[in-house]
Amino acid sequence: MAQQVKVGDVNGIPIISLAAFIDASNKQAVADAMLESFKTIGFVYLVDHGLPKEKIDGMFDWSKRFFALPMETKMLAPHPPSGTHHRGYSPPGKEKVVQHIYDEKELAKVRSKAPDVKESFEVGREQDAAMTNIWLPDGVFPGFKEACLDFFWACREVELTLLRALSLGLHLEEDFLEKVHTAPDNQLRLLHYPSVRVDQLEKDEVARIGAHSDFGSITMLMQDDVGGLEVENPHNPGEFSPATPVEGAIIVNAGDFLMRWSNDMIKSTIHRVRAPSNKNKDGMTPERYSIPYFCSADYSRTVDCLPGTFSEKNPKKYEPISSGQYIMSRLAATY
Repeated sequence: MAQQVKVGDVNGIPIISLAAFIDASNKQAVADAMLESFKTIGFVYLVDHGLPKEKIDGMFDWSKRFFALPMETKMLAPHPPSGTHHRGYSPPGKEKVVQHIYDEKELAKVRSKAPDVKESFEVGREQDAAMTNIWLPDGVFPGFKEACLDFFWACREVELTLLRALSLGLHLEEDFLEKVHTAPDNQLRLLHYPSVRVDQLEKDEVARIGAHSDFGSITMLMQDDVGGLEVENPHNPGEFSPATPVEGAIIVNAGDFLMRWSNDMIKSTIHRVRAPSNKNKDGMTPERYSIPYFCSADYSRTVDCLPGTFSEKNPKKYEPISSGQYIMSRLAATY
């Protein structure tokens, strides 16, 4: 009996089981369902994804313990002043997520608004000479570095599965996208949103993460049970719906680079983090933890529109561009 592929939805975002892809019993059905979700809303919940629950729970435990350290300890691994070197610790209010703004005056105006009230720690692969990791000194928080790197590579295995599924969904060779994601030029980010006043969020006096889209190919998101993530309706800009946590699911969304790469066939959808609607207490939001894993094509790789995404009636909208050139220009604007 064929396994069920779509097992539900949350506010229009499908919940898809990867089981039939992983065990090869119905790869194409899973691939088609994933691509369809990316084409319509740009987001999908994935269950049976192969990343063990105990490993995810363990990383959340490390994250909570890290952010509970004194500020002076966390600042022993400081994020560099440059926005293009996304590694190490960033304290609350340091980063302001912005959208596609290339006018310097407009960018300064946006940056002057309410900062994002969150703190983060960012990790990449150890062998990345262009963007080295920044760790706490040896002995300060034993085991943290090893846990982060172990989780980075566990997420990498899931990424490869998703790239193979997307390739099949696009009716390309199964390893087509994998071949241009070999480095991996990825970023694991631990996020902590401290408790803030709901009225300050509603008045835009503070922000958790403002409305934005992601830069790269795909983002895998693990979130706690607090909620607060909201996804914009691509067909009705300005209308946001909660992407409520689903037990055991990873939320995956397409990034801007994949949208450009697919000649806009795939949607990179605007999303934000606000106050969860049903868990606020005494006018305060609960604190929130999440772990996104941002996946990018090899920075050295120049890509053109994917085969099958353009035609005489639907010509290419974009010039070839390198992943690194694109990502770095976007990263620099956020810091």
